[in-house]
Amino acid sequence: MRATTIHGPRDIRFGEVEDPHIEKPTDAIVKVVAGCICGSDLWPYRGENPITEGSTIGHECVGVVEEIGADVRDVKVGDFVVVPFDHCDNTCVHCAAGMQSACTNLGFTVSGQGEYARVNQADGSLVTVPGTPDASLIPSLLALSDVMPTGWHAAVAAGVREGGTAVVVGDGAVGLCGVLAARQLGAERIIAMSRHEPRQEIAKAFGATDIVAVRGKEATAAVLEITGGVGADAVLECVGTDTSMKTAFHAARPGATVGFVGVPHGVTLPVGTMFGRNVGLAGGMAPVRRYLPELLGLVLDGSIDPGKVFDMTLPLDQVAEGYLAMDERRAIKVLLQP
Repeated sequence: MRATTIHGPRDIRFGEVEDPHIEKPTDAIVKVVAGCICGSDLWPYRGENPITEGSTIGHECVGVVEEIGADVRDVKVGDFVVVPFDHCDNTCVHCAAGMQSACTNLGFTVSGQGEYARVNQADGSLVTVPGTPDASLIPSLLALSDVMPTGWHAAVAAGVREGGTAVVVGDGAVGLCGVLAARQLGAERIIAMSRHEPRQEIAKAFGATDIVAVRGKEATAAVLEITGGVGADAVLECVGTDTSMKTAFHAARPGATVGFVGVPHGVTLPVGTMFGRNVGLAGGMAPVRRYLPELLGLVLDGSIDPGKVFDMTLPLDQVAEGYLAMDERRAIKVLLQP
């Protein structure tokens, strides 16, 4: 098959690789209808994460089931499915507790920016979309493979509540989906931190009531001014840097929780602030399968349209340009069509 591979910092290629195949009886092979580039893919692209030269990349996709293993019972060949980036059996003790991202049979999509992807726990992971979805729905369905459930997880972990105030640190696709999640969960005031007008516009469309276009101490001061000196009831940290984490804690009111979903890079927790102000930290890798049924229902009934985070669409063979556009912040999130 043709797929995206990474060979070094800023060295993305598209070419022939070995087809994925059924390795265990719980596997399925999905023909990718749409994939995309994630903000977290930029970490290895920029040389911030270790790279295995020539490995496939891409963990988000939707598509049609092409082949199933002998033990797969619930998913059928021909089903249109959303593929969670983190695979799970959905039956183990951790899955039963709502932590599918810590499943004892955890797996990951590794060729979502390709023509086919293997899912190692098909029945537990894949969520079927009724019928053949209209092309206009594909972006929002694709967002359900990662960024929308991840933004939702940040909001849930932070304890966003009806009538409360939420701050979202980060204006990438996950942060914007965090704004959407906070609105769905009933936050009355949602403060989005963004210095980029196109992202600000999506944040406002998703429910942001206020935009803070500064960083650091100025951002904290702006949040305190907006909240009457109190701080936010819930803070969603959707970046993963030391600066973004510190901003999140400083924006939180005493007794609040920071829900973090940004992959941490160089973060040192401000434990003194956490202790003195009783600000908690929760979150981590999103248990996508936990949230998928509810979020799919919200997409299908028109309540949410997370596909708006895609502002560039490219054919899969132009994937390198997609990486460059996101790295240069010319695009929020790039949708790839095989």
